[in-house]
Amino acid sequence: MIQCSVSKLKKYYGAQLVFENISFDLQSGERVGLIGQNGSGKTTLMKILMGEENHQEGTLTYGKGVTLGYLHQIFKSKEGTTVREVLEQAFEDVWKVKRQLGDVEVEMKELSGGQLEKAMARYSSLVEKYELLGGYDVEVRMDKVCQGLRIPQGFMDKPFGQLSGGEGTRVLLARLLLQEPDVLLLDEPTNHLDMDSIEWLEEFLVEYRGTVLMVSHDRVFLDRVVDRIIELEPTRASIYNGNYSYYVEEKERRFQIEYREYVNNQRKIDMMERQIERYRIWGAMRDSEKMYKRAKELEKRLDKLEIVDKPQEEKRKIRLDGSGTQRTGRIVLDVEDLSKSFPGKRLFSGLTFTLFYQDRLCIMGANGSGKSTLLNIILGESEQDLGSIKYGSKVKIGYLPQNISFQNEDLTILEYFTRTHGITQQESRNELARLLFFGDDVFRRIKVLSGGEKSRLKLCSLLYTRINLLILDEPTNHLDIDTREVLENTLLDFEGTILFVSHDRYFVEKVSTRIIELEEGGYGEYPFGYNDYVEKREKRRIVESQKTASRSKSTESNKRPTRRPDHTQKIERLELKIKDKENELENLISMMEDNNDNPDQLIELYSQKEKLEEEIIRIMGEWEGLQENQRR
Repeated sequence: MIQCSVSKLKKYYGAQLVFENISFDLQSGERVGLIGQNGSGKTTLMKILMGEENHQEGTLTYGKGVTLGYLHQIFKSKEGTTVREVLEQAFEDVWKVKRQLGDVEVEMKELSGGQLEKAMARYSSLVEKYELLGGYDVEVRMDKVCQGLRIPQGFMDKPFGQLSGGEGTRVLLARLLLQEPDVLLLDEPTNHLDMDSIEWLEEFLVEYRGTVLMVSHDRVFLDRVVDRIIELEPTRASIYNGNYSYYVEEKERRFQIEYREYVNNQRKIDMMERQIERYRIWGAMRDSEKMYKRAKELEKRLDKLEIVDKPQEEKRKIRLDGSGTQRTGRIVLDVEDLSKSFPGKRLFSGLTFTLFYQDRLCIMGANGSGKSTLLNIILGESEQDLGSIKYGSKVKIGYLPQNISFQNEDLTILEYFTRTHGITQQESRNELARLLFFGDDVFRRIKVLSGGEKSRLKLCSLLYTRINLLILDEPTNHLDIDTREVLENTLLDFEGTILFVSHDRYFVEKVSTRIIELEEGGYGEYPFGYNDYVEKREKRRIVESQKTASRSKSTESNKRPTRRPDHTQKIERLELKIKDKENELENLISMMEDNNDNPDQLIELYSQKEKLEEEIIRIMGEWEGLQENQRR
């Protein structure tokens, strides 16, 4: 069933065309990845789908009653609104029914006879609706999502306005997931999430009952979650029925087909043009009207021939130069017994490692584990509690932070590069061309650049100074997939040493040679890349889980005899209990019929009836569990 249909959509910003001829459908239950280069209009398209942006041409239709949810990057809340209140906004339908139930309860105290019966029927209908909406499971659902996205209980009563940007984004994502709209629109949902939260979100979206359309540059995330890729280009939306890895292979296959068609088309055109020329030459030599006529016929056929455009193998990409750095000593950085705590929280203690020449060490860990703090200590911008840091000989550091800023953002790109490095404008233009800043682009002011453009400019500037220790904090944030791949290749060619923090699993696997994971005040060290780290971590978790289970089993065996419990006796006791409860339920129903004209007594009996039914369901569940165990 089609939930959303987009046909021949065209969008302008002023006189600038963003995209045109964009067509695709979103089917029920599918998970679609929307990809494209920065500036291709992915976020704009999302806002058009939500009705927050207009479009100049094309149609946009939705299935009857389809609900949409969009992760807003900017959220305005009333002053003092708590995190809990923001999350509870996801259950507005539930609270509406709950208020109606309260109103009916008050009404029933004043009614009798036929009016009371009608009120009771309405009350029963509302209770059923409340249950269908998940009213009894609100807290359970909130706990599940908050645990998965690492939103601690201590945040619940905290004013939403006091949260950091990353914390606020996680809360808004949690609210959106709790709403469970028919079509879920996500723009970079893995931003500000640690590895565990990303993995939890992957599982959540794979099991999600609705339709999901997401913009993401996380290639592993796209591989694990989506079953269709839409690549947004200026003049079309290309559809690929598979995950990201399938898209890469299929795009190459399509390119080869298109290129062969282009070559054959050009060959046919050349052949016809040569034949036309021959007919004209023969016609002139022999004064043959027949030859001239044949040339004109062939020209008409050539005019009608469809011209196949040459496919672009790849768009121009940035070229960064990471070669020519000065060699450091064998030991670049020596960290010994490093400890850091804040009031009420210990980040890490006893952290010891040595960074060797040409190491590419990734620091990983959950949000709040101290990754950025560790980088700041190494850079000398924060003080450690204990321990020491020593640099090797001839070390020259370059640092690329998460949020790039420049001292004077009113400068143009050309002015910044020329003044920073004391070189001529022509030399600056040559370097900036590596980042695709051509022509008048170099006169753009830094303050109007996107986050990705600022990152690329800063990195190019760092590499120009021939640094030999590169420290990066989430370097792939704000970068599209093409630029991430260029950055990966640049770092692989970099002749110095790299220390970085990243949640981009594909990037970590491709770049890192070692991993250190900060965890619960301590740390673990892994002398290999990401995939081997995951395998090693899972094995360790299984061993720890088995040890915990073994200890629990040992404790239980010390408390009671090892004799296997008699399931038959327990089953019989539960069956008797169920029968007694069913008799109680029948008596309650009879009492409700006898007190039909007593509203207060009727409400009390109805409440007892609900509790008794829940108790019967609980006992039945226990009984079914024992039956299953006995069959095994």
